Amino acid sequence: MPWENQTFILLGIFNHSPTHTFLFFLVLGIFSVAFMGNSAMVLLIYLDTQLHTPMYFLLSQLSLMDLMLICTTVPKMAFNYLSGSKFISVAGCAMQIFFYTSLLGSECFLLAVMAYDRYIAICHPLRYTNLMRPKIWGLMAAFSWILGSTDGIIDAVATFSFSYCGSREIAHFFCEFPSLLILSCNDTSIFEEVLFICCIVMIVFPVAIIIASYARVILTVIRMGSGEGRRKAFTTCSSHLMVVGMYYGAGLFMYIRPTSDHSPMQDKMVSVFYTILTPMLNPLIYSLRNKEVTRAFLKVLGKGKSGE
Repeated sequence: MPWENQTFILLGIFNHSPTHTFLFFLVLGIFSVAFMGNSAMVLLIYLDTQLHTPMYFLLSQLSLMDLMLICTTVPKMAFNYLSGSKFISVAGCAMQIFFYTSLLGSECFLLAVMAYDRYIAICHPLRYTNLMRPKIWGLMAAFSWILGSTDGIIDAVATFSFSYCGSREIAHFFCEFPSLLILSCNDTSIFEEVLFICCIVMIVFPVAIIIASYARVILTVIRMGSGEGRRKAFTTCSSHLMVVGMYYGAGLFMYIRPTSDHSPMQDKMVSVFYTILTPMLNPLIYSLRNKEVTRAFLKVLGKGKSGE
């Protein structure tokens, strides 16, 4: 079918009842915290030369991905709710699918790279500067972006290769391809099988790297003679593991299941978690548990006050 001048209808997640209005403004508050927190993380790491290390560079990439992720979905949801319009163009829908799939995929690989970085730092500290040279960690981050973007292009193109006849109502607050596939009048079973295999590669493979890296890290930390070194290692790694658990838990629940098993309400709740709540929690987890980030933040505040 020709796609020119075609639109979809996003049913959204909130109505205009008092309870839903409160929840809508709560989500806007979470969005604001996530936007400011991730923006601050990126700027702090850029401005403070003491944070120009592999771990903090990768952390800045994670914050940038989270920042782009929340800006992909929440502004359109807020506009539709406040204006009363529920329409989204095919181009807008395709862009949402591309960006959120690309960013989620990129985070999958980036979290694995961050786990590998911690493995090298703790298990091979004397070789760390050689194994994690700027060129190497720059390439690792670049490949995370490239692999995620490749997945985004494939998913967006494949989703709109199908015909959509009948209802154009998407039971979601943004265009997510599992919600669109339900509306297709074509047989999408082959694509769903390919999608399942892609999810295995993009979720299970990075998880395997993370588990292997942290298994070695835990063994090394247990053998440490210094209590202070053990505490610092556990603090750094526990922050990363908290983020990994939140992110992959939601991803596995969302994308490993067949499309026929998806419940619109479940999909909405899980999507709110990994597209809005997790990006807010990530900078809080890393900043509150990290003395270097706290020091950099206080340093910037001190400069701001001294300049007044």
